[in-house]
Amino acid sequence: MKKLIGAHVSAAGGVENAPLNAFKIGATAFALFTKNQRQWVAKPLSDENITAFKKNCEKYNFQPGQILPHDSYLINPGHPEKTALQKSRDAFLDEMQRCEQLGLDRLNFHPGSHLNQITEEKCISIIAESINIVLEKTKGVTAVIENTAGQGTNIGYAFSQLKKIINQVEDKSRVGVCIDTCHAYSAGYNIKTKEGCKTVFREFDEVVGFSYLKGMHLNDSKKELGLKVDRHDSLGNGTLGLEVFEYIMNDERFNGIPLILETPNEERWADEIQLLKNMQK
Repeated sequence: MKKLIGAHVSAAGGVENAPLNAFKIGATAFALFTKNQRQWVAKPLSDENITAFKKNCEKYNFQPGQILPHDSYLINPGHPEKTALQKSRDAFLDEMQRCEQLGLDRLNFHPGSHLNQITEEKCISIIAESINIVLEKTKGVTAVIENTAGQGTNIGYAFSQLKKIINQVEDKSRVGVCIDTCHAYSAGYNIKTKEGCKTVFREFDEVVGFSYLKGMHLNDSKKELGLKVDRHDSLGNGTLGLEVFEYIMNDERFNGIPLILETPNEERWADEIQLLKNMQK
């Protein structure tokens, strides 16, 4: 299967606009928020929204496996405090249910933060428990854990942490991972060169396993290797450079999953998608 390349497009005016926005930039994959990512609660999706979304996906040839929805930035599934954790779990469940309604098969989420109140190990257990709770109450949607840059007290910057979360998830068939290139580089994984990519992705395969890879975020980085600062840049503009993207475009292990740009200049998305397509040998 060929590479599925797109961007995190706007769903302003209704989720049904996302497939159209993706089509306009020549995408064969896309990401979206199914609700406002900076609000805890949103009005439910209407039957009209759901029908129109499915119709537009069909019209523009987007299957569920080409779409990587992203949940709200507010959610912390590893929150150390009981009340705040419950609020996050309720919102996480709502996001999974929205994906279910739209016929989508995966939801990308940030694993959360320990806020210096509990150990990383305890936080990892809470995250896994949060995943177990939402999987129990939904069907057909895979919880896709995104690696983090390690900024602040965020969990998930190391492949070993992603694996520890997966180990504690009961239904392994419905948990996966999304690797963000900027986050990986910021967390200290040197994917700047082809050789570096070989080493890092060999480690990923040994620690987590490519069978769990359900999507990627393709972003250059404004910050240097290992600084644990999450600042995305347009492809070729940052400290990461283009070699990693050439590597991904020509490695079959990255076929058939959504490869999503979250680069800062959306005016360049169509060009960046073309750039990635042109890298294929």
